[in-house]
Amino acid sequence: MWMTELPPFIPFFLAAALALFTRGHLQSAIMLAAPLLGGLHLWLYVPADIVYSLPILEYQLILMRTDQLSLVFGYIFHIAAFVLVVYTLHLKDTLQHVAGLVYAGSAMGATFAGDLITLFIFWELLAVSSVFLIWANRTTEATQAGIRYLVYQVLSGVLLLAGALIHHHYTGSLAFDFIGLNNPGGWLILLAFGIKCAFPFLHTWLTDAYPASTHTGAAVLSVFTTKVAIYALARGYPGTDILIYIGAIMTCFPIFYAVLENDLRRVLSYSLINQLGFMVCAIGIGTALSLNGAVAHAFAHILYKSLLFMSMGAVMYRVGHVYASDLGGLYKSMPKTTALCIIGAASISAVPLFSGFVAKSLVMTELLQQGQIVVWLMLLFASAGVLHHAGIKVPFFAFYAHDSGLRPKEAPVNMLIGMFITAVLCIAIGVQPQYLYSILPWEMDYWPYDVTHVLAQLQLLMFAALAFVWMEIKGYAPPELHSVNLDAEWFYRRLVPAGVQRSVNFLHMAKVSTLTMLTGNIQRMQNKFGRSPVARYHLSESWPTGSMVFWISIILVVYLLLDIVFYK
Repeated sequence: MWMTELPPFIPFFLAAALALFTRGHLQSAIMLAAPLLGGLHLWLYVPADIVYSLPILEYQLILMRTDQLSLVFGYIFHIAAFVLVVYTLHLKDTLQHVAGLVYAGSAMGATFAGDLITLFIFWELLAVSSVFLIWANRTTEATQAGIRYLVYQVLSGVLLLAGALIHHHYTGSLAFDFIGLNNPGGWLILLAFGIKCAFPFLHTWLTDAYPASTHTGAAVLSVFTTKVAIYALARGYPGTDILIYIGAIMTCFPIFYAVLENDLRRVLSYSLINQLGFMVCAIGIGTALSLNGAVAHAFAHILYKSLLFMSMGAVMYRVGHVYASDLGGLYKSMPKTTALCIIGAASISAVPLFSGFVAKSLVMTELLQQGQIVVWLMLLFASAGVLHHAGIKVPFFAFYAHDSGLRPKEAPVNMLIGMFITAVLCIAIGVQPQYLYSILPWEMDYWPYDVTHVLAQLQLLMFAALAFVWMEIKGYAPPELHSVNLDAEWFYRRLVPAGVQRSVNFLHMAKVSTLTMLTGNIQRMQNKFGRSPVARYHLSESWPTGSMVFWISIILVVYLLLDIVFYK
């Protein structure tokens, strides 16, 4: 029984505790064992109908509730965690290792949580553990970005807890199942999920913090936080119409910022939001095919997006930065990293025989079947855009473009192994999608490789590639410059500070003006009084001491008489 009811987060938390007090090969073995043994346990011994609860006072925390939806996310989280542990083995930083294990374990806990209170606990652990992957960069920029990141993440947790309590008030239940928008609690929980899912205007924590993290941290961060949010949306809000339009906007607006960006990890961060939009849109449609598309897309996206972040992490590790304007020609000394990055780029671009194609086509097909033509066109535009900025721009400017003269060493062996495993999975899913389809939560009858789908996608890719080449040749493409491009964060990084400064300046000027006016009036009154006869002839003359005593006595007598009169 204990084999089936062991919560998946336990191996990660146990490994984190042991890694804190070990070093070297022993620490590496412990880190590798957590996702490997945990994943095998989940695959071999845990069926899709387990409910394990823990009584706390008068409440039952459901620490483990399994169904096919949670199991699929559990599988891919274990696979990604193992790959990322391999990828980070060269680090001699226990802080990052422990934070990464707690972060992955928290994602497991949130995925298998059966009630909103348990979800809240792991929701906050996700925030607290992941911020150390940003702060571990140990720069001023990383410290400030981590603080902004933590503010957003904690706010998400507060909204989730408040929404859960209000939802309980209306429904009498804290079960983490379908929530909907039938009461204010549902709206607050959706907003909480939306922050972690990088909804429009709530996304800046992602594009701000991920590029500021360590060279390995961005790859780790790209896997868990946003995919836990996608899982939560699929669990709590399937078929919620508003998500269709939110997702469509998410696919489109990052394209314009990604094209302008010079920092290639920031390009990938915007690309991540673009891909999340496809999943959110599919969840909003709410049919079996679209929900399977969202889950399949999340599964594939975790692999190819982490592969792209890992390749840029390898470049950053060897070169020290990932600025497109200062890179180029790295394929000469980093050919293996180049090839692996191109596989990730082909996958995210949905090239046939790669994982992105077999996942994204589920969503696009269902949009047409549901008659969502406008949304389908938006996602089609977004598909072309992602080829431009993530499929071509990232590998082209990092490894080709102009020759920067840089000749760094190839990435360390462990980083290459981690990237290689991920690349093989990207190709395997693209070539044999039936194995991924077989574990999806809902029944469906779909095959992506027909003439219509393949030709349509190849045409889209060809014209998008030609557009990129034409813009580069004609000089219409935005130049790669060292700059800071702000989008929605302009409000709190520019507008609010400027508004506060102007308010302070206004209050200071008002204070100075008021004091000047009062001082001037008092001075004029003094001058006017000083010219009066009273001041000139009486107050200015010297009074004998005896006269002063006499008048004081008179005043005291008058005061005593008044007191006697009023007392009576």
